[in-house]
Formats: sequence, structure tokens, C-alpha cells
Amino acid sequence: MKKKQILLINDLAGYGKVATAAMLPILSYMGHPVYNLPTALVSNTLDYGKFNILDTTDYIQGVFPVWKQLGFSFDAIATGFIASVRQAGIISAYCREQAENGTIIFVDPIMGDEGKFYNGVTRETVLSMREMISVAHLIVPNYTEACFLTDTEYHQDSITLQESRALLDKLLALGTKSALISSMKVDGQCAVAGYDHITGEYFLLPYTEIPVHFPGTGDMFSAVLYAHLLEGEPLKQSTRNAMDVLYRLIDANKNNVDKNRGVPVENWLQLI
Repeated sequence: MKKKQILLINDLAGYGKVATAAMLPILSYMGHPVYNLPTALVSNTLDYGKFNILDTTDYIQGVFPVWKQLGFSFDAIATGFIASVRQAGIISAYCREQAENGTIIFVDPIMGDEGKFYNGVTRETVLSMREMISVAHLIVPNYTEACFLTDTEYHQDSITLQESRALLDKLLALGTKSALISSMKVDGQCAVAGYDHITGEYFLLPYTEIPVHFPGTGDMFSAVLYAHLLEGEPLKQSTRNAMDVLYRLIDANKNNVDKNRGVPVENWLQLI
């Protein structure tokens, strides 16, 4: 099968393996031609507490007309961190146009975790992400982000299976066709919940949590997930494969001294 061309629209960190720096090696290793468009240049992962960000909205606004003139197109577009509502409007318009020509749109609405926004993220970012979701074929928020997007109360401990399905339905109402929610606890068990619009199936996939924190784990999960989906695997099986790879990557690096740098993914591609 011919490998699919994928465009990553995400931030680019100078120090640390997150976002584009985490996803590009994985997708390339799995055989997909990868292109990138940075939404922001970030000095380092936000976990260090201090950072500098350059918003690239003006640059992006000039890129799309050039690409259109050159006839560039992609089989899939994967978006991540969006720097502003204005940027979201420009990118979502481009994604909508490309989707009309058959491009698959994946959206990871990067905003926060553990019930809180990431450093530098504001309520305005929620509006940006809702704009992106309206053009998506699949979105992959974590539980915190799903709550922000749908104005749903965040529960620290656990939610019920019925509540997880209700949350998926709220996400679908924002315009996406399919949805996954990661980093959940459902009936006391860590799990990923999903809805596949192709099969009409809701599913819940449990996992064992490794009690360490790395930035960029969601990006690695998404990269493996997208690669399998672009190879024709169903959403449920692609999700399970991505969960298993992520577990192996985290387990192999759980004793790293500086976890704020993320997983040095290039050293562990053989685990994929």
C-alpha cells in the first residue's frame, strides 16, 4: 500500500521532544512522508516553567497562498497547538478547503491536563479549538481537554461509562465525525474512550498507568494512531496499537533524570 502524505500543523520546541519534534520521527519511521507547518516556535517544553514563544500566524497566512499556487496537497493534516483565535480561523479554513478535496483532518486540541490549562493557554484557546473541531474527521483530546471543550465538570477521581459516552456525544455535537478521549478513569479504571463514525461503535479500552510524567506523550500516541489509521486499520484497533506503543516508550524511559525534555523518541523507534 502506498504510504500517505501527512502535514503536521503544530508548535515546534527548540528544547524537548514534544509536538512536531515528537511526531515527525515516528511518522517518518513508519514510512509516511511528513511535512510540517509550525504554529509557534517555542524555546523549550512548557514543563520547565519558563519559556519564550513566537506566534507564527503572519507566516502561516503567507504560506497557504504559495502552497495553493504550487499545487501542494496532502492525504491527511494533523493539527495540534493553535496559538490564537485568528490563527485557528486561518488554519480551519485551509483544512475545510482541503477536506473538500478528500484530505483527512486529525485534530489534537492541546490545552491542558489533570484539570488545568497548560502554561500559556487561556480560555480563548478553547474557542480556537472548537473552531478546529468543526472541520475534523477525528479529534483526540485528553479528558481535561474534553471537559474544557464541552463545558463539562471535571471529576478528579472517576466517571461512569454512561458519563464517558455522554462526553463523547458532546464532542461529536461540535462537528467532528469520530472522537477519542484519553487519560480518563472510567469506573475506576484508566481507559481511552472512543466513538468510530464508520462503524457507529462506542468503545472503551483499559490500560495500566505508569506513574511518571513526560510532556509529549499525547503527541507520540497521536502519531502512532494516525499512522495506523492511514494504513487502513479501524479506529479501535489503531487506538489499541498506539496505547501499546506508548506504554513501551514510557516504560523504557521511566527512570530518565530530566523528564521535562520528553521521551528521546529517536533512540526508541525500534519499540514502535
